[in-house]
Amino acid sequence: MPRLFYIVPHRLDRSPSQRYRLEQFFPWFRQNGWEVVYANLLDERDDRVFYAPGRLLGKLRILMIAFFRRLKQVRSIRPDDVVIIHREAFMTRGIFFERAIRKRTRHLIFDFDDAIWRMDVSEGNRRLRWMKDPAKTGAIIALADRVIAGNEYLAEYARSFNRSVEVIPTTIDTERYTAFQPLRSDERVVIGWTGSHTSMAYLEQALPLLYRVQASLGGRVVFRIISDRALVAPGLSVENIRWNSATEAEDLAAIDIGIMPLPDTEWSRGKCGFKGLQYMGMGKAVVLANVGVNSVIVQHGHNGMLASNDEEWVQHLCNLAKDAELRDRLGANARRTVLDQWSMLAWRQRYLDLFHQLLQPTPSDVRP
Repeated sequence: MPRLFYIVPHRLDRSPSQRYRLEQFFPWFRQNGWEVVYANLLDERDDRVFYAPGRLLGKLRILMIAFFRRLKQVRSIRPDDVVIIHREAFMTRGIFFERAIRKRTRHLIFDFDDAIWRMDVSEGNRRLRWMKDPAKTGAIIALADRVIAGNEYLAEYARSFNRSVEVIPTTIDTERYTAFQPLRSDERVVIGWTGSHTSMAYLEQALPLLYRVQASLGGRVVFRIISDRALVAPGLSVENIRWNSATEAEDLAAIDIGIMPLPDTEWSRGKCGFKGLQYMGMGKAVVLANVGVNSVIVQHGHNGMLASNDEEWVQHLCNLAKDAELRDRLGANARRTVLDQWSMLAWRQRYLDLFHQLLQPTPSDVRP
């Protein structure tokens, strides 16, 4: 039985990036005759220390344990394994592990879905940013037989280091994220946002325009925030829902409009629009920042709205809140877009084809 060997930072069901780019495909791969090995670096106990402020001695201990954990995992790789490195093999400078993996397998894939060649450090680890070297991303890409990028912006960067680059977007399981209308006893319009504490900064930057929307609509609007951290916004009608992977789809079902505010930066242009795709997959009307791949996913006025400034954000949200027929039309078109172009079902066979190509390489698949 051929084997897929995933080199990832986090445990199962911990990271949205891993969950939707990798983990949701595992049942399909197994059904089609592949064994799946999942080699994560950090466990739940590590997370509580590693992403907390301070605790430098505890973090040093975790780094040492993680080093030997990864070393053991790499030594278990077989030459015929198809190895997929997601983002990086280790969180510090250098590509020691990536080079070791390259020596052990004949089939190496690198997968990434953010502009990780740019410096981005969690709040809890600002003092340790000197240990990071985002420029190593190019060196990792150069080692791979094939690179899978989450969007064309990322692929363009990767092609500077490797000829064999393919775009496979982050996708939605449309059998789980399905379309149905919220059932409520009042006439309030629910504007929703979902994301982790690391992306909540973008939502907090958008608070002034959310206050303006509430002032315009009064008691007709409530903001539902689904996250691992509550949004604190005095005076704003906020409904904080603790994020849970088992109930996320059900929690999103109660919204009428989904939002994805983003600043226009090089880091943001590397994002894969996943929040928007979640809302759209459930048949919700969306307003997304007109940044990066969002303008590819959304055709403005057909399957959603794009906003480039505060005035457009307020205008689009207020118009959608007042017009249920418009929300329904955009939401139906959004669902259709995801089914056709951004769903797990639409892309899962492409992964299998790619894996088989690596096992039976042609001259065009040879690593440069």
